Amino acid sequence: MEIGDPKAIKALAHPLRLDLIELLGAISPATAARCGRILDVSQASCSFHLRQLARYGFVEDAGQGRDRRERLWRLTDRRLRLPSAQNLDPIVTQQLGQVLAKRETERVLAYLEHRPSEPAEWQQADLLTTATLPLSAADLADIKAQWRETLAPYLAKTEANDAQLQHGQRYVRFFLAASPLPDLDLGDSQVETDT
Repeated sequence: MEIGDPKAIKALAHPLRLDLIELLGAISPATAARCGRILDVSQASCSFHLRQLARYGFVEDAGQGRDRRERLWRLTDRRLRLPSAQNLDPIVTQQLGQVLAKRETERVLAYLEHRPSEPAEWQQADLLTTATLPLSAADLADIKAQWRETLAPYLAKTEANDAQLQHGQRYVRFFLAASPLPDLDLGDSQVETDT
């Protein structure tokens, strides 16, 4: 689903709405009550934000729950995409970008806090890496395309399995941010670290 409406993009710039979208991607369909229990927020708050997400087409009513008093919600599309940046309101995309970056940073920090209790195979497989490299805009676009190409078969497999976990799997978050620095004269220097 490509999101072109600035109001719809702005509607996403709320951490709980992003949490609900992510959660429904994993457990859809689900009631507001179930979402609230998992996310540790009130059912009323989840219900309000699910209705807002439905208003902009991100989620939809999936019928009645088991007790027939609550409705089930599901995603309308597992893939949300923004159109090219030049077609978007820069203030709206800045707000969404800030919410996403803050949210992902908090999640990485939370993972690092409990990383020592993770099984060894997961600790060896996880990744936290940084690099500062001299690149052109074309180089950066190439890295972005390669990143998408790398994830594509895994996204396809996830969709084929209706996002259900298979034996030995866990949900793993990916967050790639390429932030061009101000114009600096770095010459040929480059720094890279892996953990």
